[in-house]
Amino acid sequence: MMDDKLAFSLFGTTRRETEPRILKAGKLSLQLAGGNLRMICYDGAEVLRAVSYLVRDRDWGTYDPVVSDMQVEEGQDGFSVSYKARCDGPGGTVLDITAKIEADAAGRLTFRGEVSSSTGFETNRCGFCILHPIVGVAGTPVTVEHVDGSVEDTKLPDLIDPWQPFKDMRAITHTALPGVSVECRMEGDTFEMEDQRNWSDASCKTYVRPLALPWPYTISAHQPVMQQITLTISDSRAPSASQADNVGETVVRIEPAEGEGTMPAIGLIITPEEAKASLRALSEPDAIKVQELLFHFDPLAGHQGEAFADFAAIAARHLGTTSLEIAVPCQRSLDDELQEIAAAMRSAGFAPDAVMVCPAIDRQSTPPGSKWPDCPPLEDVYAAARKAFPGIRIGGGMLSYFTELNRKRVPAGDLSFISHCTNPIVHAADDISVMQTLEALPFITKSVRAIYGDKPYRLGPSTIPMRQNPYGSRTMENPDGGRIPMANRDPRHNGQFAEAFAMGYAMQVLDAGLETLTLSALTGPFGLFAGDNEPAAPGGRRPLWNSVKALSGWAGARWQRCKSTDPASVLAFQVTEAAGPKSIVLVNITPKQMSVDLSAFGSGQTTVLGPYEVKKQGAEVAL
Repeated sequence: MMDDKLAFSLFGTTRRETEPRILKAGKLSLQLAGGNLRMICYDGAEVLRAVSYLVRDRDWGTYDPVVSDMQVEEGQDGFSVSYKARCDGPGGTVLDITAKIEADAAGRLTFRGEVSSSTGFETNRCGFCILHPIVGVAGTPVTVEHVDGSVEDTKLPDLIDPWQPFKDMRAITHTALPGVSVECRMEGDTFEMEDQRNWSDASCKTYVRPLALPWPYTISAHQPVMQQITLTISDSRAPSASQADNVGETVVRIEPAEGEGTMPAIGLIITPEEAKASLRALSEPDAIKVQELLFHFDPLAGHQGEAFADFAAIAARHLGTTSLEIAVPCQRSLDDELQEIAAAMRSAGFAPDAVMVCPAIDRQSTPPGSKWPDCPPLEDVYAAARKAFPGIRIGGGMLSYFTELNRKRVPAGDLSFISHCTNPIVHAADDISVMQTLEALPFITKSVRAIYGDKPYRLGPSTIPMRQNPYGSRTMENPDGGRIPMANRDPRHNGQFAEAFAMGYAMQVLDAGLETLTLSALTGPFGLFAGDNEPAAPGGRRPLWNSVKALSGWAGARWQRCKSTDPASVLAFQVTEAAGPKSIVLVNITPKQMSVDLSAFGSGQTTVLGPYEVKKQGAEVAL
């Protein structure tokens, strides 16, 4: 069992996640966690990522209901689960949930949920959320049955859909394995699907209550609401076609694969709030040497012209390139706003190599069915930037996430580069969900390339904690160091978890041909170095420092893709430095020991384990 010291080293907290209970019915298996289901598999193949009964508040926060009377019965032919739960809302309001889950060996699973309130209860969403996996499923045929009885033969999107690909849904059927079809039927309300890869979630989400309807809404007092999800699996294969013989394989094979390119430049973001601390960190004899410093400036956050003096002092110590990202207020003349910023920069002697501009209002998301906020035409914003900053590169895109860039596609013709960020804790913050977001990254970068072609592409800053919330009025405070969505601090940023996540992130976006990848700040809650009152390793370094240092050392080197037989556990690539040896870089993204077979590479290879030392996330990568 993991002790407190090891847990803190790995996750930045001694709090453990509750282990899920494994339930089986014939070839069907799943995890029961907190009253919800995840990793629903048939014959070893994941057919659904999750089925959850969720209640959202008016800010889209997710209630954590108190579960009681949990009863689980298991037999040879199946299992059943029942429980009650309660959500306590504002003003003394309450919502009671009664749930029943049943499964049999024939491949049928039902999850029934009923809510009632003695007080009336305000919510943005109350009901089932179904997650389909994306790897091996995106782009494949599906059949959608609509609430009016019509049936549509179509495909799950391959490129990421900015809006809902399917609406007015009653059921959806897909193929999980050759000869194995999976129907998910949804009753009790109208459902629709959104492509959660927009937010880097590794799923397509089917949820209750269309977004076009008003929210928040009220569940009336003493009027129960019932919904039911029914999963039906049809297996037409001969018995010999079973995948069961492959279950339980413990050795991950790493092999060379097609695909190669040049490693991107590595950047760090610096804000006015952290500028002085960042200057001290860069003044250390062993200061990390990245290729790019990205400075952030937001007048609406109170940033003033004096910040540029600090930026200039930092830039003077930096041997690489510098960029400035500006959240343009767009409250006065664009020329006046940007010329004032440019004048303050010149006065301070701060001369970045590039400027990325984004209207401040575009940091907020515009959900389907909502009215777009007032904003000057982006062509005018970019024209004003070119006038204020002549002779340097002007970039555009979003200071927020791919979701916003996908829904508001910027006119990129005259831009020098496109940029956006990602964040892995928008919808869920458990360890598995965060690491699974790595699966979505290749879909995001492929979608960006489909929209913007070979335009130079910058990604980040992308960190586990959320630096700004496009979906609400604020990021969530996290004083107790929990694993919570949309938090501005995350304990795992202090642990080896973040080190492994960052290296895995870099591996998953290699195909994008990025110009720059930014995975951290230099100091502060998003930084490589902790503040005075924040936990970190000796010297103030967080383990994330190891990944950023290694990646910055490989910038400009050649990489070659590797294939992993279990990419949900171990990721790998090869990198060849100038006049140096070829290294195989491995990262274990699980909290368990993994054994890796590298025999396909022969002898004479240099191996970097996990990615820097033997142990990562408490797991020894054994050769």
